Amino acid sequence: MTSSEAALHRRPYRSGRTLPVRPWNGGRLKASPFIPFYAERIGPDASFSVYSGHMAPGYLDEDVNAEYWHLRRQVTLFDVPEHAIEIVGPDAARFLDRLMTRPIAPMKVGRCGYGLMCFQDGGILMDGVLIRLAPDRFRYVLADGEIFTWLRAHQPGFDVEIVDTDDWVLQVQGPRSLEVLAAFCDGGAPASFPYFAAAHVAMGGQPLLVSRTGWTGELGFEIYVPETADHAALWNHMMAKGQPLGLRFAGMACMDIRRIEAGILDNGTDMNPTLTPYAAGIGRFVDLAKGDFIGRDALAKADRRPRLLGLKTPAPVASGMTLAVDGRPAGRIAAANWSPYLGHGVAYARFDAAGDWIGRKVACGPDAVPGETLELPFYDLEKLIPRGKEASRV
Repeated sequence: MTSSEAALHRRPYRSGRTLPVRPWNGGRLKASPFIPFYAERIGPDASFSVYSGHMAPGYLDEDVNAEYWHLRRQVTLFDVPEHAIEIVGPDAARFLDRLMTRPIAPMKVGRCGYGLMCFQDGGILMDGVLIRLAPDRFRYVLADGEIFTWLRAHQPGFDVEIVDTDDWVLQVQGPRSLEVLAAFCDGGAPASFPYFAAAHVAMGGQPLLVSRTGWTGELGFEIYVPETADHAALWNHMMAKGQPLGLRFAGMACMDIRRIEAGILDNGTDMNPTLTPYAAGIGRFVDLAKGDFIGRDALAKADRRPRLLGLKTPAPVASGMTLAVDGRPAGRIAAANWSPYLGHGVAYARFDAAGDWIGRKVACGPDAVPGETLELPFYDLEKLIPRGKEASRV
């Protein structure tokens, strides 16, 4: 165990005490505690998204195109509705190995990984980022959808507790994000903080958890803020330290453009239980050799061809539009936006049935906007940008 891993194991997360096991929140809608600090920007056209029972700003008053370029060239703070739960106990790793499509037990403390769960028929149930905080403690930053009853249904026989952390998540994304992290943290950034790592830090005297992850395909990190934090003091600290480095706050509208370019999928909208991981184009996150897990038998027999692909269009298209191939309906657009960087429409094409859909010409919607399918992502296949190995391409 490295020194940083040992620190993660030793240090309690909440101001000198371990996380209490509290009841699930019952599905109540939870609004961001940071809304008061940007309330003056909530105009008549503002919109908020509800995701995993959390509400956060999709659009405020910003020029989305300008905020997109700021994200690509500078650094942006986002208030996001991610939901973090924890699986704690002696059988935590064994429990998650039973549920997830990749091996969990070998994961090191202080590391993150993509965590994907399937139903018995191989359909996608849930995805998210899994963080190992200790040998017997994992944090799952989950996507939209119902998961708690599923976890409880499979809990018998495992010595684990399922914890709702009640934390709120912020993301800092963009080429200058690690400079901002160093400014945020008392004493500077963690000594070792590679892509998909997690660390405990202090910001303005408040203990927090951060991870080198994000939803943009850019360099960045996430901050997990406890319900008991002094949110006003943290916000003021971030603005004071970050604004001299170009940090500004934006709604998630520009983030949505960037995540489609990067091929980052939304559970429940882009992918759903009608798709296996192979059909969703994320079959690389399935390890059939790991041993038994829920959905393994079905996945072993599943068609490996993707039904969810990237779609390039010369004109804007919209989610929900019908896709036609050779004059016949074949699927729908799951998500769509216009890429200022690429100069064309970027979308996800979800086909109704298995087939050889890569490189196909399609017609979108009632106006038959032409499009061509391609494998995701639209660029940066090796994720060199979020790894910090290549500058953002602007």
